[in-house]
Amino acid sequence: MRTRRYRIDISYDGTAYAGWQMQPDGVTVQAKLQEALSALTGEKPRVHGSGRTDRGVHARRQVAHFDLAAARPTGPLARGLNALLPADIRVSRAVRAAPDFHARRSAVRKEYRYFIWNGEEVPPFVRLYRTRVRTPLDVRAMRAAAALLEGRHDFAAFTANPNRPVPDTVRTLESLRVSRRGPEIVIRATADGFLYKMVRGLAGLLIRVGEGAVSLAETGEILASRRRTARVETAPPQGLFLWNVTY
Repeated sequence: MRTRRYRIDISYDGTAYAGWQMQPDGVTVQAKLQEALSALTGEKPRVHGSGRTDRGVHARRQVAHFDLAAARPTGPLARGLNALLPADIRVSRAVRAAPDFHARRSAVRKEYRYFIWNGEEVPPFVRLYRTRVRTPLDVRAMRAAAALLEGRHDFAAFTANPNRPVPDTVRTLESLRVSRRGPEIVIRATADGFLYKMVRGLAGLLIRVGEGAVSLAETGEILASRRRTARVETAPPQGLFLWNVTY
């Protein structure tokens, strides 16, 4: 049967979800999208995302694709999905895609941003989207450590066990930048791909560097060791956003 491939750009608040990937015991973003597509089209397409975000992680711009047997005008498709989706998931764009387009395999670059509130109290309207760190953080030290991590490396020390085979843990971390504005610190990570919980591992280490618990010399040693240890903490999920995907 001939099918048509569609691409959608999605944003979501991950607070209420067990992540992107469908699970038997949790509500996920992928499941909500598939339910809405089925109700709208009468078909049961599989939605493929550019990557899997964890429980509680947000997306400013996630990209997904799916195939439909019947041709659909893209404007009404996006509007129809938004009418059926919960308010914390929005489709910003729907377009026809080439038959060989794949949301994950066709991606050449991804950007994540991790937001830290470095102060006593997080304002209530951003509490679900910032990770609070009360200890004053040394941003200069964090920037120096981030510079050591940029480039093409084996990032095995910064990933967690995804409970599936991972043939290669080498990635090119094109940019890892740390900026501060008042109490808010933002870590921006851009790479050709990320391992499971890699960004949260990088953020967790940079936070410890900022606190003075891990030195620059230790940062290099951790990267070279290619082994996950307790020195690399997985930062909480609520500060993390999938920011952009480039094709």
